[in-house]
Amino acid sequence: MKTSISIPDDVFEQAEPLARATQKSRSQLYSDTLREYLSRHASEEVTARMNHVLSQLDEPADPFVAAAAARTLVRSKW
Repeated sequence: MKTSISIPDDVFEQAEPLARATQKSRSQLYSDTLREYLSRHASEEVTARMNHVLSQLDEPADPFVAAAAARTLVRSKW
């Protein structure tokens, strides 16, 4: 899909050397960047849905398990 977007000058100026250094076209760099951003936010949606389901249960959350799960989610690549 071809589209046109506007980005701040400082973002453009930072992206150009990165595109050259990684030997990617500007389009490929922006596409890869957006794909990564979307995948990072998908995990937040999964977490929100799981939290909703867990909130429907009668059992209280174990603080240790909750903290361990949060650390695991941060380190996991979705």
